[in-house]
Amino acid sequence: MATLEEEFTLSAVTLGARPDGLLGVEPTDKTDHFLVTDRSRTVILYKVSDQKPLGSWSVKQGQIITCPAVCNFQTGEHIVVHDNKVLRIWNNEDINLDKVFKATLAAEVHSVHSVQGAEPVVLFRGGAARSLEALLAEPQQKVETVLSDGEVIKWSKFFVVFRHPVLVFITEKDGNHCAYVQMFHTRNLSKYTLWPGQEGKSVTLSFTAYVDRKFISLMSLSSDGCVYETLVPIYPSDTEKNQRLVRSLLLKLWSYGEHLFMLHGKCLTVIPCKCGVSSLAGALGKLQRARDPATWMAAPSGSEKHIEVELRKFLAKWTPDCHNLIGNITAGLLGRAKAEPAFYPRNCLMQLLQTHALSYSLCPGLMDAALERADVQVLQLCLQRFPDVPESVTCACLKTFLSIGDDSLQGININMESVFDYSNTEQDEKMEEQSGILRNGFSPEDSSCNRELNEKPQEPAAAPTPCPVTPQRAALLNGILCSAYSETFLLPHLKDIPAQHTTLFLQYLYFLYLKCSENAPMTLPGTHPPTLSQIMDWICLLLDANFTVVLMIPEAKRLLINLYRFVKSQISVYSELNKIEVSFRELRKLNQEKNNGGLYSIEVLELF
Repeated sequence: MATLEEEFTLSAVTLGARPDGLLGVEPTDKTDHFLVTDRSRTVILYKVSDQKPLGSWSVKQGQIITCPAVCNFQTGEHIVVHDNKVLRIWNNEDINLDKVFKATLAAEVHSVHSVQGAEPVVLFRGGAARSLEALLAEPQQKVETVLSDGEVIKWSKFFVVFRHPVLVFITEKDGNHCAYVQMFHTRNLSKYTLWPGQEGKSVTLSFTAYVDRKFISLMSLSSDGCVYETLVPIYPSDTEKNQRLVRSLLLKLWSYGEHLFMLHGKCLTVIPCKCGVSSLAGALGKLQRARDPATWMAAPSGSEKHIEVELRKFLAKWTPDCHNLIGNITAGLLGRAKAEPAFYPRNCLMQLLQTHALSYSLCPGLMDAALERADVQVLQLCLQRFPDVPESVTCACLKTFLSIGDDSLQGININMESVFDYSNTEQDEKMEEQSGILRNGFSPEDSSCNRELNEKPQEPAAAPTPCPVTPQRAALLNGILCSAYSETFLLPHLKDIPAQHTTLFLQYLYFLYLKCSENAPMTLPGTHPPTLSQIMDWICLLLDANFTVVLMIPEAKRLLINLYRFVKSQISVYSELNKIEVSFRELRKLNQEKNNGGLYSIEVLELF
């Protein structure tokens, strides 16, 4: 039996200007990836388990997408139609839809259909259907009109039946419905008139269908709250005649409060239905429903110390199947904290976070409360524990970490695992000794990127660059660097960071970059420190969002010059590495061409 799990919001982005702005959601050739089509101009590729968009494509201003985008399961490409006749085909690497493959068709398109095991088909508004391959071979081919005047397609679906593609679509004219079945391997199109049956003058709201042996079971939902079923033959007895099919009553539904009543035949079934707290982690299977119905802390009372003692007792008997109960307890504590500003049970919240049972979507008020009180200890732990922190909250945490005073950080118990001892002389000497021999693949004396500097009078060796922030602040910022984000949704929020804080963060990132560059593995010491890739990504993000502002700050001028020099040196490094790679490829090719391994030879390979 199917089980309905908790819902979660995939996107808070407004889809279209009208209430019916969502045009469609279609699967792709990769599990958990879906194409979401806006009724106006945009197609977004989502990975649902991460609740993150992987790509977004839009047509030009003035153009309108007129049918949902689908995936070609044979090639992995995406297909969409805009302005009724213009067909576009692209893949994930393409950025601009205006520059991808384009074909203008001779007739208006109703929908494009694609399923596993079959070539995509295009259904035209006139009722004709063509395979995608046939249309691409001749886009301007003549398309016949099958439907009568005033007959409009209301619903369609594509199946593979016994390895053969079958297209079913429903039309409506003057309140009457017809079903069409298109068999592509025999090129037969069958038409069936759907008789009203028991629903009388009710309006059909929607359709769905599935294949049941030699029939297509077509179900329709009517405005009278009934579900009707019609069995449509896949192989008709006479394809030339307009055959008639009668709908039969399948279910009748009533809903009152938290009870759903279903009339199925002569049986009346009641299904209790109750919507709980929505949780992304629960929808991903990371949370399970609690077996223990206890809700002793849904409305906690008493002193904070008393609650802490009771919570410790509860957690001593806590089992991993009580995740939702942990969420309820957290929500109860936060509810009281909101009602009583003087009540803020930090120790209890820290204990609950340590259970690994919480997520942002399960208790979004937790990080909001911590931000309101500048509780960096709770925020740091949330960033480490939560896999679904929105980019706006991540940026709010960054602002708090950069603005809080050094004196305030001294008395806070911050996790320092990601920070190494910046004052460790032995560590610095060891790095300096390594950098004296090799610095990112170059000897300091021979580096081509320093050739211009070497021509100038030499200055005394500069002292090691000090860290621009305290170790406590560094630990908090490292949590930001290691957090998950989507660049598209993070950039707008980074523009709101004050200029002086942006400069400070860039200085810290530059310091980390220097430390990475001082050793051959190009990694930082410590437990779970930021990686070089994360450091470079955040430098790029900050400069993309605030370059104009940073450029106007005198203190940032030297920093930008240093960043430019390091980028230039990295280009030189990769250029020389590419030369070495080519040389070794040629050497491997020469070794493979040797036919007689018994002969002795000496070969000189010039790398530079």
